[in-house]
Amino acid sequence: MREAPENSVHPLTRAAWREWLEEHHARAEGVWLVSYKVASGKPRFTYEESVEEALCFGWIDSKGNKLDDERSLLWFAPRKARTGWSKPNKERVERLVAAGLMRPAGQAKVDAARQDGSWSALDAVEALEIPPDLAVALAAYSQAAAHFDAFPRSAKRGILEWIVSAKTPATRAKRIAETARLAEENKRANQWRQ
Repeated sequence: MREAPENSVHPLTRAAWREWLEEHHARAEGVWLVSYKVASGKPRFTYEESVEEALCFGWIDSKGNKLDDERSLLWFAPRKARTGWSKPNKERVERLVAAGLMRPAGQAKVDAARQDGSWSALDAVEALEIPPDLAVALAAYSQAAAHFDAFPRSAKRGILEWIVSAKTPATRAKRIAETARLAEENKRANQWRQ
């Protein structure tokens, strides 16, 4: 068995994970959540449960890794301000609020997101709405729009989120140009960057 990273926690139950978050949610840095895999037969709680508890405290999951044959790692950290909220996470939050499980730190992140617009920033992405500037760029090529339309939903969503999340107009324009150019070649932009 490999040793878990220094910055990790291994609660065996959802309640223990919630307890850890209650005590540590105000810290600035994230943590690796160590979990037993289903096949190990050892005590564990689900991915869904781990994400729900994190959302209650204003945290979010990110990248996952294999630790060893029995355990996996999933990175959790405080949610950054002005980052878009996915539809699944918004649905989770609504359920958690209705169940009375949200904590003040998590509710504060939700309230801030609703106020600054990041709560709805990904709505058009989730609906696969093509922004007008991307539509113009795709139309400049003979096959780009048709190829883009034929990409799998998950690929289109990833590309659209990549474009929408650009921090500057110049970066957005560059990403749109790359998307259109590659779509003409029936290639997907933003692959292997996430």
